[in-house]
Amino acid sequence: MVKLVLLRHGESTANEANIYTGWSDVPLTIKGCEQAKVAGKKLKEENITFTKAHTSLLERAIKTGMIVLDEINQSWIPLEKTWRLNERHYGALRGLNKEFTKRKYGSHQVALWRRSFDTVPPMLDERIEEPKYKKYPSTIIPRAESLKDAYNRILPYWVDEIAPELLHGNNQIVIAHGSTLRAMIKYIENISDEGIDGVEVANAEPIIYELDNKLRVISKKILK
Repeated sequence: MVKLVLLRHGESTANEANIYTGWSDVPLTIKGCEQAKVAGKKLKEENITFTKAHTSLLERAIKTGMIVLDEINQSWIPLEKTWRLNERHYGALRGLNKEFTKRKYGSHQVALWRRSFDTVPPMLDERIEEPKYKKYPSTIIPRAESLKDAYNRILPYWVDEIAPELLHGNNQIVIAHGSTLRAMIKYIENISDEGIDGVEVANAEPIIYELDNKLRVISKKILK
């Protein structure tokens, strides 16, 4: 039996302002930093020793990971950063207020963009390149993504990096984002394309899975 912990970052300035973020890099708020500390304290009580932590290339997730690892006295383990765990790319919606988009496009359309598995939001006219992605092919940078697109880019990282560690009995922790963790949960729990619409992942509430030797879910607990 092995344990996998999934954790969404603490509140970011974009969460506070209720705007779409995606691959935009925004910091944690003071509240978000405190949420990360509380999440770490709750995890410490679970007494789980990890061999590796995994996060995205975005500040809000990296900072949350660093705070949590410090709180559980495991800052010495590797913190692997990958673009594959970045938040879903919201395309031309990035930077827009969510209530504004409901008024402009209608609540039904916005709900499809945000919650459905395969609906792609309005695309950017061109890719926005940043220094952190220079070492990768420019094609990794989306102009917009559905949850299905995010699922497809996350899955190779699960197969190549996370699953092998778990299969060797090594507990793992993933600190990422709401949509990309929903995609991972969809895979882990074998949730249907329609069923994933109802799955929510709250900021800084650790999700603890116990998995068997075939990585099937034995139990799931959310530390609220």
